[in-house]
Amino acid sequence: MQADESMFDPVESLVLDLVEWLANSERSYDEVMDAWRTSCPRFPVWENANERGLVAKHHVNGRIVVRVTSRGSALLAEQTRRPRAM
Repeated sequence: MQADESMFDPVESLVLDLVEWLANSERSYDEVMDAWRTSCPRFPVWENANERGLVAKHHVNGRIVVRVTSRGSALLAEQTRRPRAM
């Protein structure tokens, strides 16, 4: 029996945490980097979320903010329809 790997992938879980965190409030790019940047190649959360198009940077009133994209919102909606692995 083969388990769904995404249920046990710690990076996938952290990417979802990042998207949920951003969905709650617009965040500055600096705030996001302070909270989510890592030098560990095993946990590329920010990079993964960007590559998958789940989050995007925008210029607003002279500063850079990070927002959830429609793809990120769709991921959140999908996750609320199914239980999350513990």
